[in-house]
Amino acid sequence: MSDSRREPAESRSAIPVVSIRDVVAGYIPGVPILKGADMDVAEGELIGIIGPNGAGKSTMLKALFGLIKVTSGEVLLRGKDITGKKAHQLVQQGIAYVPQTENVFPSLTIGENLEMGAFLRPSLFTERRDYIVELFPRLGERINQRAGSLSGGERQMLAMARALMMEPSVLLLDEPSAGLSPALQDQVFIRCREINEAGVTIIMVEQNAKRCLEICNRAYVLDQGRNAYTGTGTELMNDPKVIELYLGTLAAAD
Repeated sequence: MSDSRREPAESRSAIPVVSIRDVVAGYIPGVPILKGADMDVAEGELIGIIGPNGAGKSTMLKALFGLIKVTSGEVLLRGKDITGKKAHQLVQQGIAYVPQTENVFPSLTIGENLEMGAFLRPSLFTERRDYIVELFPRLGERINQRAGSLSGGERQMLAMARALMMEPSVLLLDEPSAGLSPALQDQVFIRCREINEAGVTIIMVEQNAKRCLEICNRAYVLDQGRNAYTGTGTELMNDPKVIELYLGTLAAAD
């Protein structure tokens, strides 16, 4: 597979667009899942977060997006502290989040789901809808179809599309390929690249570690709530220790 990834974007801005500094967070008081995690994301990067089950990958996104309490440490957006801010406040500041499950309104049509995505700024709806149906033409063809009747892959596309309605600068994706066939997984990853190349910074948690590393600029490997490894996708795919512990024989598939 040819490697068409852009170089990491650190040079575009001296201040990372997103920083996580020594964050401790979890769901039950006194039982942290993240135990001092760190991350820096430059403007325009596509960052992958991989690691074993229970490592804290999804927890990191939820801590960033204000869905769980950060016990200590800080989350920064362009150098400004956003630790503990509510999700709707972060949406207004340009961060969008796509959860792994229950990420569409099944009783609403595709068009109505997109309208909900622009709820905070309804004046954007028509312009953003036109952009979305160009990016996801299948959604445009089925604009009046109820989301509950869509396939798993189509629902995932709709969830991403709805998140893009507010024209975010940062998109958080939690397991976007989970439960999809290999062909549909490829479509999701292709769309992620297209969205990123359009200027949206993406932070993506992904169980399909090899495919994630193939498309990302850089990645973080989490283990037991802490950073275990970090590097470019190519570096991590070729790191013997990462292969042994986290990728296994999948890394040698090419």
